[in-house]
Amino acid sequence: MANILAVDDSASLRQMVAFTLKSQGHNVTEAADGQQGLNAAKSTKFDLVVTDVNMPIMDGISMIRELRKLPNYRGTPLLMLTTESGVDKKQEGKAAGATGWIVKPFNPDKLLGVVKRVLG
Repeated sequence: MANILAVDDSASLRQMVAFTLKSQGHNVTEAADGQQGLNAAKSTKFDLVVTDVNMPIMDGISMIRELRKLPNYRGTPLLMLTTESGVDKKQEGKAAGATGWIVKPFNPDKLLGVVKRVLG
């Protein structure tokens, strides 16, 4: 199964995402902010990154911009999982390189469906 990075400043949300993904056999690494996520991505190759937008130290959109600069992440699916649902924020995420956008609170089955679709 896939090696997935889950980035969110909410420990409970990270745990819910990790539990949902692990239930399907995925390996999940957790990070509490964009900087931790970026550091993890530089040391390990992930097949998918799921990130929140609003986090301390480095937000999710900035992290996606930085990931897209790395050769290993040019084609990697990067999903935003956030309470942000405004068109402007979604366009900013897409411009940064986000593959998809899921609005919280998320439905576990919907998350798994999107993950399955982006991983092929």
